[in-house]
Order: sequence, then structure tokens, then C-alpha cells
Amino acid sequence: MDEYIKVDIKDGYAVVEFYHPAHNSLHSGMLKQLKEEIEGLEKETGVKCILLKSGGDRTFCAGANFDEMKTIKNIEDGRKFFSGFAGVIMAMRNSSKLIVGRVQGKSVGGGVGLVAACDIAFGTKYASIRLSELSLGIGPFVIAPVVERKIGLSAFSEMTLHPKEWMGADLAKVKGLFSNVFDTTEELDQYIESYLTELSSYNKEAIAENKKMLWHDTDDFESIMAQRAEVSGALVLDLDL
Repeated sequence: MDEYIKVDIKDGYAVVEFYHPAHNSLHSGMLKQLKEEIEGLEKETGVKCILLKSGGDRTFCAGANFDEMKTIKNIEDGRKFFSGFAGVIMAMRNSSKLIVGRVQGKSVGGGVGLVAACDIAFGTKYASIRLSELSLGIGPFVIAPVVERKIGLSAFSEMTLHPKEWMGADLAKVKGLFSNVFDTTEELDQYIESYLTELSSYNKEAIAENKKMLWHDTDDFESIMAQRAEVSGALVLDLDL
């Protein structure tokens, strides 16, 4: 199946779904489109919430596309590449809609950043997470603000400094990344459908104000992620990929 990003408008909420055959890794073009689709939903006045999900089984998002990373030849290209996830995260942060994450499987690197940027996320028992960047010779610099915000500095440090180890879904729930974890995708989807129906029935202005409250003290995230993208862009040039 070919890669895609699609948006489906439901009654009161929108579903944004992405897919790439390489374990749902996201290249720059897909990240740009994902950012634009989330931003474009601001004009949909009937949409109060957004469900962010990926296609396929057992992998939510493997992070940045490795094949594209190998083509980076200079610092500027590196900066642009690592700014891709920052753009999507800021679109999620700036959206007036509450964003719900459906995490059916594993997340790595930037994929963990997407989960953390959701206002609330639900997973299956297969939704393990890993920050693998240090083992590659870089670090989870760009996504650090949202991941640390969600799970705390201690858990973020542990994951960063154990880049080859997976954190299981149940522990990720304990750390605050998931609101609930389900045994099967079917149970996950049944719960999310009911949850979104209820959530999207609430007052639109109240939802928007709650969204602002949840993201208080994050005005500096955009500048921090831009600086970190430059760091990653420089480091990637020294890697033997």
C-alpha cells in the first residue's frame, strides 16, 4: 500500500490518518502535509476535536524517515529535515481543537513526540515507546520539550540515556503518556469512538479554553525546537549512515 495522509470529517470531530509502508516513518513531504492538514482544520467550525491515528498494525510511527536522513549533505538541509516534526508539533499545540491520539503500536523518536503532543492519548498493550536517537549519534532534541512536558524530566532522561530499550505501554501509562491501555485494537477503537462522541458534544468555546490551559507556559517551545533542529542538523553530518 502506498503512503498517504487523509482527513475525514465526522460529526463534531475530524480523523487525521497517516501511513507509510516503512513502519509509518514520516519524510519531510508527509510532515509538511500533516502540519497543513491540522492547520487547515481550524476553518472547520463544526470540528471540536481531532483524532490522530496511523494506518497498519503494531507500529504507530517509527519517527523520521531514515532513507531521507541519509541524503542530508549540509547543515541547512539537516535543519530543515529535523524541523519537520517541530512543525507538526507546533500545529498540534496551536490548534484550538483537542487532539486525541490513537496509538495502536510502537513509536520511536519523532513518533513519541507526536504522541506526547496529543492532548490525550490511548494505546494498546503493543504501544511500546523508545527514544533511539543517542544510539544513532544524535539526540531527541527537537521533541524534548513536549516529551519532557508529558512524562517528566526523570522518565525522559531514562529513555534518552537507554536508547536501545523499550518502555512498555503500561509503564508509559504510569508515566503519563497514555490515559488508558487496551488489550486489543478493537477495544481501543470502541472506546475512542465513544470518547470522541462525548468529547465533541461539549461546548466549543470551553474546549478551546481548556486547550489553552493545557498548553500554558509553552510559548518558548517553537524557538527551542528551532534551535535544537540546528543542533541535530549539524550532528547528522558526522554520522556514518
